[in-house]
Amino acid sequence: MKTITVNVSEPVYGEFQDYARKVDRKTSELIREAMELYRQHYMHRTTSLRDCRPASVGGPILPITGEDDILGGMLDDARD
Repeated sequence: MKTITVNVSEPVYGEFQDYARKVDRKTSELIREAMELYRQHYMHRTTSLRDCRPASVGGPILPITGEDDILGGMLDDARD
């Protein structure tokens, strides 16, 4: 295991110490666990867009006809 030095505010470290005493664990264990959770959640995400549920944003603002150029409207450019 690698030993590191991390600077944290006194109140934050104090909360870790208080909680560690309450759950009968070492403060360093809690900090290692917090780092591992961060690593898993933010650094090694395993989700993809396929895991996301679609969101409804409502219907079109204006009616769409067969003559409309939807891509041009989305890109907000005038195509003639």
